[in-house]
Amino acid sequence: MRARYPAPVAQTRLSIERGTDKPLYRQLREALEHEIAAGALDPTRPLPSSRELARELGVSRNTVNTAYLELESEGFVEARPRSGLFVNRDMLHELRHGLPAAAAAEPVDWSRHLRAAPDAGLPEIAKVRDWQSYPYPFVAGQVDVSSFPRLPWLRALREALEPAHLHDSLRDGVDEDDPMLVEELCRHVLPARGIEADPSQVLVTLGAQQGLDLLAHALVRPGSVVGVEEPGYLDARRIFLRAGATLRPIEVDGAGMVPPEDPAGLSLVHLTPSHHSPTNVTLSIARRRRLLTLAAAHDLLLVEDDYDSEFRYQGSPTPALKALPDSERVVYLGTFSKFLAPGLRLGYLVAAPELVEELRRLRRYRIRHASGHTQRAMALLIANGQYHRTVRRRRTQLAQRWATLRDALEAELPWRVEAPPGGVSIWLPGPPGLDCVELAAAALRRGVVVERGDIYFTDPERHRENLRLGFAAITPEAIGPGVRILAGLVRRQLG
Repeated sequence: MRARYPAPVAQTRLSIERGTDKPLYRQLREALEHEIAAGALDPTRPLPSSRELARELGVSRNTVNTAYLELESEGFVEARPRSGLFVNRDMLHELRHGLPAAAAAEPVDWSRHLRAAPDAGLPEIAKVRDWQSYPYPFVAGQVDVSSFPRLPWLRALREALEPAHLHDSLRDGVDEDDPMLVEELCRHVLPARGIEADPSQVLVTLGAQQGLDLLAHALVRPGSVVGVEEPGYLDARRIFLRAGATLRPIEVDGAGMVPPEDPAGLSLVHLTPSHHSPTNVTLSIARRRRLLTLAAAHDLLLVEDDYDSEFRYQGSPTPALKALPDSERVVYLGTFSKFLAPGLRLGYLVAAPELVEELRRLRRYRIRHASGHTQRAMALLIANGQYHRTVRRRRTQLAQRWATLRDALEAELPWRVEAPPGGVSIWLPGPPGLDCVELAAAALRRGVVVERGDIYFTDPERHRENLRLGFAAITPEAIGPGVRILAGLVRRQLG
């Protein structure tokens, strides 16, 4: 016999008021009639049994049965043998169109209630949603899921639910982070970037982007002037604008951000020194020191977004800005998303204890904290060495793809390609006359997913010749054929 699953009863939808002159069965009958007319009860599923509904409402079964009998006698519901009571479909049309005019509420004009967004004029980083279904996905910010350490991660998740870790995985930490994860970050992750920190200086975030959002709302006041790279990370611009900031673009060249000659008026600067987003150039040591000097002289805060420093394929990684002397004014953002998976939404922030304490309070009233289970699993992944093994393996894989993409671009494109020795994408400034907005659309029709580069500039219309190709999600075998298709479209557009 097939099991039947009656629709659950929502206590907030059916209410019974005791102590009135109106009988309970009459109240229930009218409430059910209203639900039927409003379309709240699925006509394909049976109504709750009298026993279930009586238990939910705290009334007798006789009360429910009497209400059901009246509804059935008037045609609102119908009994089906061995199935139960169902809403009578023939009554639905008559009920809905026979409601009095007063019952038809005016639609809500949400534009009157929603606050105007100060970043409404900016473009968005638009990802092709089904990029994985295309044969040549040169997308940035995504990963090849086959490279994810699935079995070690599953073991870490299971271990995080063992008795020794169960409390920390499942507790309400209020404004606290997992102490084991913070300890592992201080002992085994941050030292690789040259950063020495204690737990009072570390905050766990839902990715680097949440760290940016917390910083913007803690440090930016309406009218604050925030320096951003030009070109630069578009989501950071939106986050600061939404916090009330005025943006000041700062030029980026082959050696990274050009320190401003006159930083007067700036309160904060956001930069990506390890691999600039989106060009991947590395900020020189001389410029790093110059920025630290300017920060001290002008009471300026620096937000170092170190989103993919693990991936350098030639030469030694440059120490983090936060690792240099006199870096007290630097706030460091890191993430696990770029080398594990963006869907994990786990990152961290390193700053002065006073700032971390305030950010912790701010986070508490937004999301409280990241999942305790996920935090403990990540801590275990680091502690058992699998984190570092995964980083090394991914670096080797990405180095191969980086070299394959660099060589293919140099062989196929009609201009010289300079690929900085790190990152997870290659930035392509094209020749005058190339329109990468049109090129990206034409490439997509041929199964090649690329990212237009104009959106990373303050004035996109003047920079339509720029293109960005990610290589973390595409297989090595697909890189060459994808580049050849793209190069053919480039030659056709340039004539």
